[in-house]
Amino acid sequence: MAEPGLLRSRLAIGWLVAGEWRWHPGRFAAIAIAIAVGVALGFAVHLVNGSALASFEQAVSGVNGAADLRVRARSPLGFDEQLYPRVATAAGVADASPVVSLSARIGDRPGRGAFTLLGLDVIRAAAVTPGLIGARATGPDAGGDDVFAADALFLSRAVMTATGARVRQRVVVTANRRAASFVVAGTLPGVADGQAIGTIDIAAAQWRFDRLGRLDRLDLKVDDRAAAEAALPGLIGANAVVATTQSEAQQGNALSRAYRVNLDMLALVALLTGGFLVFSAQSLSVARRLRAFALIRTLGLPRGGIIAAVALEGAVIGVVGAALGLAAGYALAALALRWFGGDLGGGYFASGSAAVVFQPVAAASFFLLGLAAAMLGSILPARAAARAAPAAALKNAGDLLDPRAPVRWRAALLLLLAGGAAALLPAVAGLPVFGFVAMALLLAGGVAGVPWLVRWVLAPWRTREIAGVPRALALRHVQGAPGQAAIALCGIVASTALMIAMATMVTSFRGAVDEWLTQVLSADLYLRADGAALDGATQRRIAALPGVGEVAFSRQLPLSIAADRPPVTLIARPVREGARDPSLVLIDRAPVPAGATPIWVSEPAARLYGWTPGRAVALPIGGRSTTFRVAGVWRDYARQQGAIVIRNRDYVRLTGDRRRDEVAVTLAPGTDAATLRGRMTAVLPAGVSIAEPATLRRFALGLFDRSFAITYVLEAVAILVGLAGVAATMSAQTIARAKEFGMLRHLGLTRGQITEMLAVEGALLGLIGAVAGVALGVLLGQVLIHVINPQSFNWTMTTRWPVGTIVGVTAALTGAATLTAIIAGRRATATEAIAAVREDW
Repeated sequence: MAEPGLLRSRLAIGWLVAGEWRWHPGRFAAIAIAIAVGVALGFAVHLVNGSALASFEQAVSGVNGAADLRVRARSPLGFDEQLYPRVATAAGVADASPVVSLSARIGDRPGRGAFTLLGLDVIRAAAVTPGLIGARATGPDAGGDDVFAADALFLSRAVMTATGARVRQRVVVTANRRAASFVVAGTLPGVADGQAIGTIDIAAAQWRFDRLGRLDRLDLKVDDRAAAEAALPGLIGANAVVATTQSEAQQGNALSRAYRVNLDMLALVALLTGGFLVFSAQSLSVARRLRAFALIRTLGLPRGGIIAAVALEGAVIGVVGAALGLAAGYALAALALRWFGGDLGGGYFASGSAAVVFQPVAAASFFLLGLAAAMLGSILPARAAARAAPAAALKNAGDLLDPRAPVRWRAALLLLLAGGAAALLPAVAGLPVFGFVAMALLLAGGVAGVPWLVRWVLAPWRTREIAGVPRALALRHVQGAPGQAAIALCGIVASTALMIAMATMVTSFRGAVDEWLTQVLSADLYLRADGAALDGATQRRIAALPGVGEVAFSRQLPLSIAADRPPVTLIARPVREGARDPSLVLIDRAPVPAGATPIWVSEPAARLYGWTPGRAVALPIGGRSTTFRVAGVWRDYARQQGAIVIRNRDYVRLTGDRRRDEVAVTLAPGTDAATLRGRMTAVLPAGVSIAEPATLRRFALGLFDRSFAITYVLEAVAILVGLAGVAATMSAQTIARAKEFGMLRHLGLTRGQITEMLAVEGALLGLIGAVAGVALGVLLGQVLIHVINPQSFNWTMTTRWPVGTIVGVTAALTGAATLTAIIAGRRATATEAIAAVREDW
C-alpha cells in the first residue's frame, strides 16, 4: 500500500496537471501543435529523402542486374570491346557479360517513353545477370520464336505502361540519334516494378545505334573477389573503372547527401523553434502559478513534486504533439513526392518519382525528439520555480528575476564565442557538422542573452522623465521584469533569427546565380541537342547559315574520376586565351608551362579534388591517363559535383570525337534573331532546341526556385511559428496580470490608458525581439553562406541582404505583439476592478 505522503504527492501532481488542462486547454493545444509542426516537417523531409534514395538505388540495381563486379566506362564514349576478352580471362573472374547501355525512347516525342536500353549477350547475361533476361510471351499474344532475333525487344512493365506498347507490336526506338524498328517480344519479369528498362541483342545495339566496337560496361561473376579486384585495375586502362555494388550505392548517396542533410537540419529548425515556444509558454504558466506551487509546498509537497508536475505536462504535450506530427509528416511526405518529386526539386535524380517508404527507426527518433523538446521546455522553468522560497513566492507573483540584480551575461557570451569557434572548423566527411553545431550554439547564446539585451536597451530610459502615464508604466514594467520579457521574447528571437538566416542565404545564392547567368550567357542564341551530338556535317551547315556572326560548338560528357563519387562534367569548348572570356568567369588563374595541356576547373571541382591553379592533374581522357595543368578556377553554379573545361582541339586530339551537343551563336550585325531561328530550324535535325539567353535565364532561375521551394516552406513555417509564439506569450502574459490591472483601475487609470500601456509594452517587446532576431539571423546567415554552403555544395558567394524581408518581418512581429497585447488587455480589463483584486483582500 502506498504511503500517505506519497499518495498525497501523486494526488497533488494530478490535481495540478488536470486543473491546468481544464482551465487552459487552448494553451496546451497551441504548444502541442508547435511540437507537431516541427516533428511533421522533420519526419516528412526525412521520409522523402529516404524514399527517393531507396528508389534511386533500386533503379541503379535494376539497370545493373546482380553482377558481383562491374567494369564501367568512365564516359558515354564507352571503351574498346577488345577489353572484353582480357577481363573475361582475368584472375578471379568466372564469367563476364558485355553490355551496351543507351538512353532511349519509344516514339518521336522527346521525353516521352524514355527508358534505359541495354544490349546484352543473352548467353553470357544468363550466367551473370539473369534478372535482365527477357521472357518470351506465350499464348495468343506470343511474339516471335527466336529470342535472338535482331529485332526482338523486351520491355519492363513500366515502359509498356508508359508507352502503351503491346507484345507483338512493332515500335520505333530512338537512341544515339538513330532510329530503328523492333518487335516487342516479351517482358522483363526480373526487373522491379517502376524500372524503365528494355533489352535487345548486343549486336543489334552496336549495329543499329552506331556503337560498333564500343562497350559501356562488363558485368562480372567472380569466384575469387580479392584476386579479381587486384588484377582488374591493371588490365582495364584509363577509359574504364571497376565498380562494386557498394561503390555505386555510395556514388548515388554522395550525389544528394549534402542536400538531404541540409534539408534535414533545416527541417529540425521548426522543431527547435517549437521547443522554444514550449519553454516560453510553460515559463509564463509557471510564473502565473507560482503562488499555487508555493501553497502546495507549504502543505507538504516536496520540491521535486513541482518539477514532476510540470514535466508531466510537458510529457503529455510531447506525446500528443509528436504523435500528431508523425501522422502529418507521413501525409506531407506523400504530397511532397507528388508535388516536388523524390529530390524535393533539387534535380539530383533523373526520375523524381518515388513511393513513400515508412522508416520505423526514423519515426521513433522524431517521436523522441518531439518528446524531448516538450519536456526540456517544461523542466527548465519548473526547476526555477522549485528553487523559489515558498514564503517569498506567496507574497510575490512577479518576475522570477530580481530587477535590482545584475543580469547574467557570461553564459550567453561563452555560447556565442563557442559558436564562432565551431564555425572555423573544417567539414567532417564532406558534411558541415561543425557548421550546424555553430548555428545551434549561436542560437542558444543569442536567446540566453535576451534578458541582458532588454536591460541594456532600456537602460537609457531608467532615469529619464517619460511623458504620459501609460508609456511610463509600460517602460517601467518591462525594465522591472526582464525575466518575463526574455521569456516572451525567446520564441520571437529564435524563429526570427532562423527565418532571417535562411532568407539571407537564399537571397545571396539567388542573386549570385542571377549575376553569374548574366555573365556566362553572352551569346545571342543557344542550341542544345537532346539525345545525341551533332555531327560534323550539321555543324558546318549551322556555321554557314546567313546571319551567323560567330559560332562556338561545345561537348559535355560525364567523366567518372572515382567509382564511389558522382562523375564530373567534361566540357570541350573553345577558350579565349590571353583575353577575357565572358562565358568563363575565372576567380583564380595561373600560367601554364610551354607544351603543357591546360584545363580550367570549376570551383566545386577544385574544392572536391584539391585542384589548385598551376597544379598537374592526371585525367582519364582518350583511353589513357593524360597529365594536364590547371590554368584557372572558374565559377560555376550549375554543376555541384564539378566540371572541367578543355579546349576543343585538345579534346579532339585525345579522343578523336568531333561531335558536339551545344552551340552558342552570336548574330552578325543587322540580323534578326527570329529570322535566324527560322533558318536554323530548317537545317537542324529533330531533337535540337533553340533558346535565347533571357529564356535560359528564366528557366535556370525557375529551377533554382523549385530546388529551394522546400526552403521557402520552412521559412514560412518559421515565421508562422514565431507569430504564433508572439500571440501565445503576449496573451498569456497579459491575462495573467488581471489583478495588476484591477489595482491600476483603483488608482485611477482608465481602461483606455491600460490598453495604451499594453500596446506600448507589446510594441516594445515585439520591436526588441524583432531587432534581436534580425541581428542574430544576420550572424547565422553568415554561417550558412560562408561555412555550411561551401562545405556542403562547394560554392562561394557574397552576402546579399533581404532588406524587404527584414523590414516586413520586423513590422509584422511588432504589429502582432501590439495587436495581441491590446486584444488580450481588453479581455483582462473587462471585469470590474473589485472582482479583479478580490483575491488580494
